[in-house]
Amino acid sequence: MVLTKEDFRQMVLTSARLLKEHVDTLCEIDSSFGDGDHGVTMDKISTVMIDSASSWKDESIEAFFVKLCEDVMGTNGGSAGPLYGSFFEGFGEGASGLETIDESGLKKMFNEALANLRFISKAQIGEKTMMDALLPTIEVANTSTSPLPELLDEIAKAAEQGAEDSKKYVAKYGRARFFKEQTIGFMDAGAYSMKLIIEGFAKGIRD
Repeated sequence: MVLTKEDFRQMVLTSARLLKEHVDTLCEIDSSFGDGDHGVTMDKISTVMIDSASSWKDESIEAFFVKLCEDVMGTNGGSAGPLYGSFFEGFGEGASGLETIDESGLKKMFNEALANLRFISKAQIGEKTMMDALLPTIEVANTSTSPLPELLDEIAKAAEQGAEDSKKYVAKYGRARFFKEQTIGFMDAGAYSMKLIIEGFAKGIRD
């Protein structure tokens, strides 16, 4: 199996719809030690994702995600816009020159997404950020020998487990860092939204 432009359209649309379905949950998670508005911000980002995917016509996969980056970065809502914008930009850069994406291409897209995020975030697993969901997916992507779409299912499962594992960690960033050990037992909102996006990617090609 290879992923086409239409596959990526459905992946982005499904991710956006999942985010919209979980706006209240994201706000609830964020309200424990943050501003409580992460769901509101991700709702804005999901709207941008839907608009971009719905109007995607002749642009390449790379050009689509680079433009999506620009639009996402234009949303107001703290660090989420720059972080997810950087993720999408790197995701697109990994598809440079390609019309269809196979397993190696998808792995490159995830790795480029991480490389792009590293310009603005040095967070590691265990510091209660979106990286708790993203970094395990990179490890799975780089080590898995499964074909598509199973590869993306494995990546999504790793993101889900990473978000769940964020409950065990002490927050090191944002307002939550001031609460130190009190943050143990609570999921990170950024890890959960990253999990939803990657889950949406997997569901999008399955559906």
